[in-house]
Amino acid sequence: MSEEARMTLRFIGLTDYEARAYMQLLKIGVTTASRISEAASIPYSKIYEVLNSLERKGWVETRSGRPKKYYPKSPIEALEAERLRLEEKMKTWRRRALEMLQPLYTKREIREKPDVWIFRGEFDAIAKMKDLISRAETELMIALPMTVKPFVGAIRDKLAELLGTNVNVFIMVSRDYADGLDALSKIGEVKVRESMFGGGIIADGREAILILGGKESPLVIWSDHLGLVKFAKDYFQHLWNTAETV
Repeated sequence: MSEEARMTLRFIGLTDYEARAYMQLLKIGVTTASRISEAASIPYSKIYEVLNSLERKGWVETRSGRPKKYYPKSPIEALEAERLRLEEKMKTWRRRALEMLQPLYTKREIREKPDVWIFRGEFDAIAKMKDLISRAETELMIALPMTVKPFVGAIRDKLAELLGTNVNVFIMVSRDYADGLDALSKIGEVKVRESMFGGGIIADGREAILILGGKESPLVIWSDHLGLVKFAKDYFQHLWNTAETV
């Protein structure tokens, strides 16, 4: 357990000496640098450098006196300080990387090539919907206006397979969609709106199928483009917040 804890502290960002010193402080409590050096097998010539670094990072505190004594902060407090420190580092790294790399991207006129599929046939569209539903891990957002009713019967059994899983399902239907609400409410939370422009399915906030147009020749689009999926999810959430709970 001690070795596993030490390696975890290393992964978090402490050096080997810092991890050993902090763990010894947890075992001993308030003590001197020389005692920590001996207990943690850290060369005395390095111990003050190690302890000063731990203090700067928020893992230990000192008590004045002769000799000065050190004591550990609680792991909860120390880890929170480390999290904030890493977040600040990440912000700095991100800013510097964007300042250096984004101009290169723009200069070369590299254009984003999102993966977008347009389905012409109903069979292919239904197969993609079933695949999307089966691969969902945490969340499905489903919008079902009357115009997509032909697709619902084809995917109903696949939706029913989500019963008893960890996938949270949110289903929004238009007011004129009256059939099958009881069955849908067993699969997930259902809300009703007066009308919706188009429908679709959003899975785990990472890919979406959008169904646009009328009953005769709907346009079915699939994409995993993060920007498009985020827009679809935000729009669904906006409609969901003002819909009526069944």
